[in-house]
Amino acid sequence: MSYIDAHLLPGEAVTFRTRLHWKVYLGPFFFSLLLCVPLVVLALNSENRSLAWIPGVLALVSWVKPWLERHSSEFAVTNRRVIIKVGFFNTRSVELLLSKIEAIAVNQSIGGRMLGYGEIVVTGSGGTEERFDHIQTPLEFRQAVQAATGS
Repeated sequence: MSYIDAHLLPGEAVTFRTRLHWKVYLGPFFFSLLLCVPLVVLALNSENRSLAWIPGVLALVSWVKPWLERHSSEFAVTNRRVIIKVGFFNTRSVELLLSKIEAIAVNQSIGGRMLGYGEIVVTGSGGTEERFDHIQTPLEFRQAVQAATGS
């Protein structure tokens, strides 16, 4: 069961849910493609074929962190609050009542606009800001908060 589903209040329902964008896999992809694959090929074509497993394992290990981050991070808007939980080993959760949210800013680069990711900055009452980067569909997240607050 997800963090969000486990922490819903009685009568509370999720109206919008998103996650980290698949862009978090680009670093491991290019590391694997540009460094590890050539090293595996080089090792397989040399006298030390048994060493080919080392870059293969390194490539596989490079995918673990972003996979854990993406699958353990949750972003949701309910009919009562915004719930955000990020991290696997070190978790950070933010739960803001809709009435305590002053603003939600969305920052997107050109690549972010083309691929559908960006940064959201949730400003709560008192001016506290919570930043979350690499969010999938950040404009829809903001729109869901606005729809839930009636503004």
